[in-house]
Amino acid sequence: MPRVVWGGSRKQTFDQFAADIVERRPDVIPLLLVDSEAPVRPDHSVWQHLQARDRWNKPSGASDDDAFLMVQIMETWFLADRDALRRYFGVQFAENALRQWPELEAVPKQTVLDALQRATARCQKGYAKGKVSFELLAQVDPTRVEAACPHAKALLDRLKTL
Repeated sequence: MPRVVWGGSRKQTFDQFAADIVERRPDVIPLLLVDSEAPVRPDHSVWQHLQARDRWNKPSGASDDDAFLMVQIMETWFLADRDALRRYFGVQFAENALRQWPELEAVPKQTVLDALQRATARCQKGYAKGKVSFELLAQVDPTRVEAACPHAKALLDRLKTL
C-alpha cells in the first residue's frame, strides 16, 4: 500500500520530490501532488503548468507521469462528494451554499474556499485548512472525485499501476 508523505510548503514538497528523484531508493516511488492554484491551460501538461506558474522544471530522471495536480485546489475534490461533506459537517451543513458547477476544475480557488466557508458557517466545526481538510480528504469517495475531476483521475490511474 502506498504511503503518502506530506511535504510541507508547496516549495518544500517540490524540493523533496526532486531530491527523491535524484536519490532513487527501491522502497520509494516519488510522485508529486500539489494544487494547481490556477486554471490549467488545456494545451499544457502538468510540467508545463508548473514551469509557467512556479518556474519549476521537471527534474532530470522524472517522467510526465510523476507529477499530478489538484485543480485548482484540494478542496475542489470535496465538492465532488457532497455526501462526505454532509456526513462530516452534520445537519447544520448548508449544502445550498454550494452551486452545481458543471466543471469543478474550472471553479476558481477563492470561489471554492468561499463556498465551503458559507456552507459550514453554522456547523459546530467549520471548514478550515489543516486538520479538517486532511480529515475530509480521507473521507471523500475517490470514484466520485475521479468522475468529476480529470486531473484526479490521472492520479488515480497512475496509482492503480503501482
